[in-house]
Amino acid sequence: MSSLTLGLVLTVYAASGDAADRVEGPVEAEVLNVIDGDTLALRVHIWIGQTVDMHVRIAGIDAPELHGRCPSERARAAAARDFLAQRVAGQKLRLEDVRNDKYGGRVIAEVRDGQGADIGTALLTRGLARAYDGGRREGWCGA
Repeated sequence: MSSLTLGLVLTVYAASGDAADRVEGPVEAEVLNVIDGDTLALRVHIWIGQTVDMHVRIAGIDAPELHGRCPSERARAAAARDFLAQRVAGQKLRLEDVRNDKYGGRVIAEVRDGQGADIGTALLTRGLARAYDGGRREGWCGA
């Protein structure tokens, strides 16, 4: 998705003065694909009859990388991805507190299932991800 499209999406949903930076939500979404343990490809319903496909990183967590530095990290990454795929399969999701990702090309959001359960918390509870506040990430090898 282009920056212009993302900007339009955020502007449409904004309820406050910082429209270009944050959308309170909720915003409904359908799962297109699970990228890894903390990122989903979603079809986001931005308006009546309007959707945008985008990558959404789950807020507040860091999962191991599929192309990690060691076999242990790669195995943990596959477990996180597989759990996430099973957890969201066939679900309508709800995004809240949607904001731009610092790296661009995707957004960060709290992701909840149809019953309101926080998907990030589910990954943390099972030890498949760590809490993450946007700072420097720790390595997974030897952890």
